[in-house]
Amino acid sequence: MSAKLFSPYTINGVTLKNRIVMAPMCMYSSHNENGQVENWHRTHYASRAVGQVGLIIVEATAVTPQGRISPKDLGIWSDDHLSGLKELVERMKEHGAKTGIQLAHAGRKAVLEDDILAPSALPFNEKMKTPLEMTKENITETVDAFKKGAERALKAGFDVIEIHGAHGYLINEFLSPLSNKRTDEYGGSAENRYRFLREVIEAVKTAWNGPLFVRVSANDYHDEGLTADDYVTFCKWMKEQGVDLIDVSSGAVVPARINAYPGYQVKFSETIKNGAEIPTGAVGLITSGIQAEEILQNERADLVFLARVLLRDPYWPRTAAKELDVSIEGPKQYERGWL
Repeated sequence: MSAKLFSPYTINGVTLKNRIVMAPMCMYSSHNENGQVENWHRTHYASRAVGQVGLIIVEATAVTPQGRISPKDLGIWSDDHLSGLKELVERMKEHGAKTGIQLAHAGRKAVLEDDILAPSALPFNEKMKTPLEMTKENITETVDAFKKGAERALKAGFDVIEIHGAHGYLINEFLSPLSNKRTDEYGGSAENRYRFLREVIEAVKTAWNGPLFVRVSANDYHDEGLTADDYVTFCKWMKEQGVDLIDVSSGAVVPARINAYPGYQVKFSETIKNGAEIPTGAVGLITSGIQAEEILQNERADLVFLARVLLRDPYWPRTAAKELDVSIEGPKQYERGWL
């Protein structure tokens, strides 16, 4: 049986050379605090493309200055960011990788000196700042910022956009009843709590026709929070809106103890893939080629998203190929050491 991990995958007209995706991971490396690409980003992302990752998704990139997780986050709120992002795209594509970018707003988890925004004026925990409850004007402005981020992603040459709806950041805060206590049309029922994400997807799609992913936290790990079954409903709505794939993570909307073990989130991917009949990506302590191949062969996900293991090993695709007894091409410059 051939390794599915190294088979091509086409989604909305874009073909990935394999099923290996580098998940977005913040680098906190824009030291000038204006969201610009710096030398670290150039080295970090290009090296994973050299390592033969099929799709590389650039870290959470803020659509507004107050949407940054930290002052050192990448940004896409200004045309001033375009030249650096274009260069990143060119460097990754030079080595055969497809490129994605995660459009993000941190909401109440932003660690900034200025005021921060959220659906409701509830801090994440006792150590973090209390956010301002978003007004209708704030909501409209933020939706438009996601649209403008999509326009710039297109100009920069990215192949894929991922909307960050996970890990307790702004969109996740709207979705979860634990963080959304609004009494207007953006709070209360599941339909109302989904309204902000619905508007973001609609706005992004006016500027973007390519593959569109959404990352979700499919379990709040709280008795009164959301589960993967709740996300099946949300993901059906996303599918109706034209979302192509759900990147399935979990947790972080409220403080919680999570029993993390190898592949602990794959079951959520499987539930959403089967329940909403939509392609999914699995992520979470996936570290070996055999583990990744099992997920794909048993149709528990369509793509495998890797994070920390790619921090440890930029050439993980080669490691996995050897484990699965598959031959893959490497950079010609490395031929003497690649085989």
